Amino acid sequence: MTPSAQVQAAIELLDAIIAAARDSGAAADTLVARYFAERRYAGSKDRRAVRELVYAAIRQLGERPASGRAAMLALAQTDPEIAALFDGVGHGPAPIGSNEVPAATGIAPEWIMAKLRESGLSDEELAALIERAPLDIRVNWLQPAPAPIDGAVPIPGLPDALRLPSGTNIEALDAYQDGAIEVQDAGSQIVTLAARAAPGMRIVDLCAGAGGKTLALAALMGNEGALLATDTDRARLSRLAPRAARAGATIVETRLLNPGRETEMLADWSGAADCVLIDAPCSGTGTWRRNPEARWRLSPGRIERLVETQRRVLDIGAGLVKPGGTLVYIVCSLLDEEGAGQVAGFLADHPGWRADTLVLPAGRPHGAGVRLTPAHDATDGFFVARLTYAC
Repeated sequence: MTPSAQVQAAIELLDAIIAAARDSGAAADTLVARYFAERRYAGSKDRRAVRELVYAAIRQLGERPASGRAAMLALAQTDPEIAALFDGVGHGPAPIGSNEVPAATGIAPEWIMAKLRESGLSDEELAALIERAPLDIRVNWLQPAPAPIDGAVPIPGLPDALRLPSGTNIEALDAYQDGAIEVQDAGSQIVTLAARAAPGMRIVDLCAGAGGKTLALAALMGNEGALLATDTDRARLSRLAPRAARAGATIVETRLLNPGRETEMLADWSGAADCVLIDAPCSGTGTWRRNPEARWRLSPGRIERLVETQRRVLDIGAGLVKPGGTLVYIVCSLLDEEGAGQVAGFLADHPGWRADTLVLPAGRPHGAGVRLTPAHDATDGFFVARLTYAC
């Protein structure tokens, strides 16, 4: 592909990503993979160049743009070399018209920005939300220790975590194939520590998804005890069993739940768990570094629905905790209505519960819990609280 053809490919991909964000379609990474699966002629350098253009455009546009061309014109405004590739030659994009209006740059839609500011985030914190994310892994001690990995740097306070050079092909590493490492952001590893998982415990990972935190819990438990991973999403939960097998996590049991029937289907765990971990469905405002187009998918109505879902999941989880047990509530959101405000509401509505003081390797106290942010902690954004049910 010529450089101008790469720009046109980026425009086409951006059109697809914009439409998917508007219509709740596939994620950007999925669309990029599909695009090149249909264009086998594109080499690795072409794929890398187009991907870089696509994500550079997405990161600099807070509002969802009208089109892929408007998005790429915004990038061309700041890069004369890209602007010069709008030449209309071959498969390149048509020359820039005198009346064309580039998409407006920004961090996020203004209504979300207002909510984030109300949640105590400064301009510096907001800007960091769309920077590139590092590549972190968790060393899985349920398997033999992996060989040293080139360029790996220890993460302070996390003996099981390493930060790898950007672009490392994780799946090609023997350590990955052997289940000795898992890709997991340092922030995700840190908030999982709030469960204080230990051998012999009975733990429920109530919103397990594909099981990143489940596998971390199994390692902390040394494969001793009972660990139930549940979700209502069949596709996501189905990915956990093979991951657990590769990681050697033998204590993991998975259970698919029917929405609205969760309490009934978890009756055998009622009042029996030492800890229930809830990695609740949320807006994902703390993960924009990895999924920048997610800013274009949110709406006030969706936030309201997520807040209601979180409230319901907290109620379900509370019913599974035994007296003296704990409930760990986690969201990868920096909005207070999903984090500190949600926990404050739970404590007000549930006498007999209290918030514990958390001491974690990173983060700052926020409300009844701890908040991690990209700017302060070099992790994804999270809120976590540990709640204890009085004996």
